[in-house]
Amino acid sequence: MFPFCTDPSVLPDWQWFACYLTTATHVAMYRSVLVVLLLMALAAPMALALGFLGALAMRSGFAPFRAVGTVYVSMVRGVPDIIFFLFVPLALDQALEYLLHKWRCPDWSEPVRRGNDFVVCAQAKFPLSSSASWIHDIWGFTLALIAFALVFGAFAANTLHGAMAAVPRAQIETAEAYGMSPAQAFRRVLLPQMWVFALPGLSNLWMILTKATPLLFLLGIQDIVFWARELGGQKTGLFAYPHPDWRVWYFLGVLCFYLTLTWFSQKVFDRLMARVSHGQATAGGEALRRAGA
Repeated sequence: MFPFCTDPSVLPDWQWFACYLTTATHVAMYRSVLVVLLLMALAAPMALALGFLGALAMRSGFAPFRAVGTVYVSMVRGVPDIIFFLFVPLALDQALEYLLHKWRCPDWSEPVRRGNDFVVCAQAKFPLSSSASWIHDIWGFTLALIAFALVFGAFAANTLHGAMAAVPRAQIETAEAYGMSPAQAFRRVLLPQMWVFALPGLSNLWMILTKATPLLFLLGIQDIVFWARELGGQKTGLFAYPHPDWRVWYFLGVLCFYLTLTWFSQKVFDRLMARVSHGQATAGGEALRRAGA
């Protein structure tokens, strides 16, 4: 906020907009952009790690591991994403509070479940009601991050499993015939080659993750779409900066943000695809070989 913002009603247009766009609510909107980017930056590697473990479980020769991987992938893929985004944070939050309740309040005699209510002692609340607001924000963000990682990890597992299966089995057999152990063949032959088959699917997952970030509002996190709707709505004279309905302009800004993010992401994936295709017996690898010839 600038020093000349004391009386917005007498300001010329450029100063009015300068003051309007630097209010506390707009700063919160700018901060929400960082929240969205942070969620994507953390959820993507977590989902990839879960997907890799899920794909290995689905390929495992140990039946219980294979069953766990198959159930995880099939369950998440078969249930609408929004259910997991609502269920996972609630289940984790209540499970943690229940464990804290049993630990910190062993003398509690009343039932925890009372119809639709979940009641634990005050000491078991997490975070505590007396905790700072930033602790509540971090906890809510953590729950959202886990939900996104679990959902997109299942899709990543299916993509990676298919990519591993696409590598010709003859190459693995040749590596083992040369004396490599199954682990060495996996690490030196299968793993480097599977990425050329996995990247198209993983790039689609990244784009879907990008489009799914507005679901943060379901978990009580004020994201960029929430603020675009709130700040763009019609403001009357009761507000310091009254204006008509500007939601079209705010949502146009959100559109530009997501299109820019998509464009930049596609450029990154194109570079990665060119890198992993180098030397591979694929159409992309052949095109790179001819270009370098």
